[in-house]
Amino acid sequence: MGTVFSFDIRDPRTPAIEVALREAVRWLHHVDEVYSTYRPDSVICRLSRGELGLDDCCPEVREVLNLCKRAVRHTGGWFSHLAGGVLDPSGLVKGWSIERASRILREAGAHNTSVTGGGDRQLGGEAAPGSPWRIGIPHPLRPGDLCTVVTGRGLAIATSGDTERGAHILNPHHGMPAVGPASVTVVGARLTMTDAYAVAAFAMGETARDWLESLDGYEGFAVTRAGGTWRTSGFPGEAPSATRTALSGHQGPASA
Repeated sequence: MGTVFSFDIRDPRTPAIEVALREAVRWLHHVDEVYSTYRPDSVICRLSRGELGLDDCCPEVREVLNLCKRAVRHTGGWFSHLAGGVLDPSGLVKGWSIERASRILREAGAHNTSVTGGGDRQLGGEAAPGSPWRIGIPHPLRPGDLCTVVTGRGLAIATSGDTERGAHILNPHHGMPAVGPASVTVVGARLTMTDAYAVAAFAMGETARDWLESLDGYEGFAVTRAGGTWRTSGFPGEAPSATRTALSGHQGPASA
């Protein structure tokens, strides 16, 4: 999927968790094989080219496309899996795959975990007994700095922007690169829709704050192109220390 995935498991190691971790890794490789837009032999690329029909695909593919359609409806068309005329569900698939990988671990007894792919993260439980997770969000305009620190238990965090990967998010209403804030971070309970809403919020640009404020169960934070910030009223984040925070080249959220 064009990014790196990592697992942070804070529970005692057990044989069941070891097996589940291997299963979660296999699951992510499977998702890459089926949904990657970088692989011409993937199911999603073959479906886009018309070499497969939807009835030829497994129910899982239809589930993903139905979730994409749901995201299109809930965002007023600002999320799209057809932007540019090409089938591309990656704005939702990464969060969906991470959420399921987290569930695989939880069902094996790993309740205090962080599963991360790129700028998206599904958190389970706590970082330590009695201590919530604290996740630093890298500043998109000042490498090595954090723009905020998200604190909580059982959260999903997704960040969208174009400072690292360039203009890869399209405005679905006219097919041109979206001109959103430098980055926008959305927090919810489950990563599938949190991921899709972060993509949509970036594409929306100036109207994203009011839209996120209207959503039940989701909060947002953004860094503007001019270096300012905004947040919704319930965003579970804090300003980072004034001291410059080195991330040692880490890309994506950092455990703090």
